[in-house]
Amino acid sequence: MEIIKTEIEDVKLIKPDVFRDARGYFYESYNKPKFNALGIELDFIQDNESLSSKGVLRGLHFQVPPFAQGKLIRVVKGAVLDVAVDLRKNSKTFGKFVSFELSEENKLVCWIPPGFAHGFLTLRDETIFSYKCTNYYNKDSERSIRWNDPDINIDWNYPDPLLSDKDQIAMLFKNFDSPF
Repeated sequence: MEIIKTEIEDVKLIKPDVFRDARGYFYESYNKPKFNALGIELDFIQDNESLSSKGVLRGLHFQVPPFAQGKLIRVVKGAVLDVAVDLRKNSKTFGKFVSFELSEENKLVCWIPPGFAHGFLTLRDETIFSYKCTNYYNKDSERSIRWNDPDINIDWNYPDPLLSDKDQIAMLFKNFDSPF
């Protein structure tokens, strides 16, 4: 298992050891002692999974304190363009984002700490997205930043994604007063 650094220091890609043979493959998507050795020393308390068709965009979601969540994410089937936006107002990368492709082929796992908005665009039909969280979901703490915010300027390379009603009317970054 190895860490792949991203342009935002605290967002980490993890490349697991994948063991392949004639039967298929095996890998550990999470192993607490191994992740601790990589500097990811957290307790995950909730697992979530979504299934989406191609062109679905979910995000940019986050929860405010005291229910802020760190997420350990991966794609079980299919592929996504995954995005994390730094919402930590004292960070040198505040308002900046990183993006990368996660897929069933590359088996990359991504750690996104609390204080980030997260979103993804599915690149294939029947994409299964799975993530572990460091805090429970709390509806009253849920927030969203607009997926196509002009100040963040994410190139999703997909002009007309399928969005939920709440993601279509999410707030603009310039109107966001960060609690992080």
